[in-house]
Amino acid sequence: MRASLPNRCLLCHQTIGGDGSGLCQDCLQQGCYHQPVCLGCGRGMTLQAKYCGSCQQTQPLPVVAPASYHQGLGSVVADLKYRGELAPLQALCSALVSRIEELEALNIITRPQALLPVPLHASRLRQRGFNQAYVIARALSAALDIPVLDDVVVRTLATRAQAGLDGKARRHNLRGAFMLVQPVPVVRIAIIDDVVTTASTVEEMAALLAWQAPDLQVWCLARAEAPGLLD
Repeated sequence: MRASLPNRCLLCHQTIGGDGSGLCQDCLQQGCYHQPVCLGCGRGMTLQAKYCGSCQQTQPLPVVAPASYHQGLGSVVADLKYRGELAPLQALCSALVSRIEELEALNIITRPQALLPVPLHASRLRQRGFNQAYVIARALSAALDIPVLDDVVVRTLATRAQAGLDGKARRHNLRGAFMLVQPVPVVRIAIIDDVVTTASTVEEMAALLAWQAPDLQVWCLARAEAPGLLD
């Protein structure tokens, strides 16, 4: 990870002063959603509700994100994960906090009692040097005064990377990857990750948690929804 923070925007490269945020406000705002989106599938909507018509029937795990991975901020989130580029972390988390507060004000979500970052397997943690989900969870915890649970779920299988796999392969890849090792002390939990694509990872975790914590949602920095849903 970089020892010093940049004074230029990572996207447009214009000077942004000495705050080290890594993103100018113009690029951050352009990369965030400019329309209501379904918390189930990421589809664009006319009015903000929890689910679109299709997702109302299935009631999937709700995913709260401030932006689409495909529309501007994907490279920044990927660099955070794979290169340890943490300069834009606070800006991205602030955008997520704003999205959370917007949905709370509309009574679409309820604030959780705890945050649970998606764990990395020990071998992946040694390779990468940090768990990006944990880093995000700590930043959100500081902003929202919500405790982080980091000893409830562990990753027991060193699965192959999810990138490049389709939905079916992702689900198969993650089968049995997590283990619940501590009782869940609360009933409302937000699972924290950097990006949600098919939701296979968070759904596998939710299956472990649901019988003890029935009120589950997902918070992430960006959502990689299926093509065409925001057109």
